Amino acid sequence: MNVERISPAELARPSGFSHAVSATGRMVFLAGQIGMDRDGKVVGGGIVPQFEQAFGNLLTALTAAGGHPADLVSLTIYLTDVEDYQAHGQEIGAVWRRLAGTDYPAMAGVGVTRLWLPEALVEIQGIAAISR
Repeated sequence: MNVERISPAELARPSGFSHAVSATGRMVFLAGQIGMDRDGKVVGGGIVPQFEQAFGNLLTALTAAGGHPADLVSLTIYLTDVEDYQAHGQEIGAVWRRLAGTDYPAMAGVGVTRLWLPEALVEIQGIAAISR
């Protein structure tokens, strides 16, 4: 395995992220993805469908680079409404587990005033370490 998830006993138990990730392999830098479908339209329905589309887009790019969800070592989630994201945390967690399982990268959620497209609610950027 090229990825080790580290959870020091001195820190609170992580839920939905890893405190640290050690990795070896070919590094793949994944551009920020929003909830845009193949036709270039941002999906409607709120934060959960946009998260699912954005994360699915990121995983599609990762797969094209030869990787798998378990290869993700770092993820940054940019949010226009942090409270909305938190309110839908269980649904978003279920989407994550369905698409990527229970291996979590080191992650950060960052509140922003807006994203590139005004209708976008979430953007996800990542780094993966792929075994050779």
